[in-house]
Amino acid sequence: MTIIKELEETIHKLSAKGKGILAADESTGTITKRFEAIGIESSEDNRRAYRELLVTSPDASKYIAGVILFEETLNQKTSQGILFPQALKNLGILPGIKVDKGLIHLANTKDEQVTQGLDGLPERLAEYKAKGACFAKWRAVYAISDQTPSELAIETNAEILARYAAICQAQGIVPIVEPEVLIDGTHTIQRCEEVSEPVLHAVFNALYRHKVKLEYIVLKPSMVISGKACSQKASVDEVAAATLRVLKRTVPGAVPTINFLSGGQSSEQATAHLDAMNKQGPLPWNLSFSYARALQDSCMKTWLGQSKNAAAAQKTFSKRALLNSLAATGKYAEAMEKDEISLAS
Repeated sequence: MTIIKELEETIHKLSAKGKGILAADESTGTITKRFEAIGIESSEDNRRAYRELLVTSPDASKYIAGVILFEETLNQKTSQGILFPQALKNLGILPGIKVDKGLIHLANTKDEQVTQGLDGLPERLAEYKAKGACFAKWRAVYAISDQTPSELAIETNAEILARYAAICQAQGIVPIVEPEVLIDGTHTIQRCEEVSEPVLHAVFNALYRHKVKLEYIVLKPSMVISGKACSQKASVDEVAAATLRVLKRTVPGAVPTINFLSGGQSSEQATAHLDAMNKQGPLPWNLSFSYARALQDSCMKTWLGQSKNAAAAQKTFSKRALLNSLAATGKYAEAMEKDEISLAS
């Protein structure tokens, strides 16, 4: 199969209407914090059991097109003795892999960060692909203050995201391009919009320079939203309008799918905002989700590391995935949060 054919097949599945991507790629440090906060021991077996619980939830494949894995999970087997990538494929879900190596300080800036991991990336991607990965993810972050993000941080992160994306496509792997404008801070939604537009503009300029084929990428941006500590909370409609305004100004129509990160929003907020945007259609791209905590939070708190809670936790996860699937087609309503909805719908 040619590289283009591989990319076409993967993006076709990842951009299916009403399906999203589960981000289950938390580093060991991050998932340990989340586990310990609710009293779960972060052992390798508990991490494996939890991620198996997520991906084997009933009807998950109806709402989830792909799962981003952490390297540990890529190399683990399920309780049935099947490697995770193969287990996902057996369920009709594509396996992906987080490939960046985390954040480091960007020299000559004040507390700004850049993502590392380009060294040896082609070789790592070849190894991940041999293990079954079809797509990859790389995250850049931008903190908002009166002085940040700086032009240096915006341009440096854009260049690195584009280099990563080009390397992925050369290997036949679809890149998820994730420029995350952080929700932390007191900034207003207007300040977030001021920042988000040049960030995305720089990313697409860099992708163009590196000859990345936009038809074979997933854009995973943050929504345009007021900071967590802002006293003026933007409404659902304001978030939807500002986010779409920025996307229409910066994202070419060639991009097939935009799968938002939740970035610290509550599960209900992330779903409501996605739904409000899809109710504005028609739009030039598929708008869906690639959530971590906003899909997993209630499931993890129901499970609590105990096998007796597994079925209830899976039901909770499947409902959350269904609600986001409905939001990805503009058919969600807040009343559904309290309803017992049929997971077969």
